[in-house]
Amino acid sequence: MNRLVRSALLGVLMVGALSCEARTERTDTGGVLLTVSDYDLGNITIPVSVNDHLFVQADSLTIQSVVLNPSAPTSDLMDVELKSYQVRYRRVDAGTRTPRPLVDGIFGNVPQGGTDTIDGLTLMGPDQLRNTPLSDLLFVNGGFDKETGSPVIKLELAITFFGRTLSGDDVATEPAKFAVSFSS
Repeated sequence: MNRLVRSALLGVLMVGALSCEARTERTDTGGVLLTVSDYDLGNITIPVSVNDHLFVQADSLTIQSVVLNPSAPTSDLMDVELKSYQVRYRRVDAGTRTPRPLVDGIFGNVPQGGTDTIDGLTLMGPDQLRNTPLSDLLFVNGGFDKETGSPVIKLELAITFFGRTLSGDDVATEPAKFAVSFSS
């Protein structure tokens, strides 16, 4: 029995040692927190019937890295590589139907204690704009929300960014929320 336990422990230790990456051999002495620190949406009301390009984009959005323990030593291992983002939608009017979430990959690097500005970030694409409830606002579909009877749909957009520090820790922003009105 002892031999079996020792063999199992040795196997676990070998798997752990062999799975280390070269860039995580060093350790950082603190963590970072990502936050959406600033955004510029441009036009807030978007008429769906003239939205031929079928994308809603933010003019610019800034992600900030905050060092959790500023008195501790920092290193480049605390830099964050952005991997993806998600936009979820919630009705802020009387309706209940919402577009399906947008999930997309993104490239970027947020240095520890620094920022990264993203221009032209897609907040909605064809999957969101060509399907209910927003497709109801198209003239060909009547020009009003079939659920509420209103020619305007008000949505709260919640954007979350996901990344990983160079030392291998997963990080994400809290959702940044703002309201957008869509009209026929």
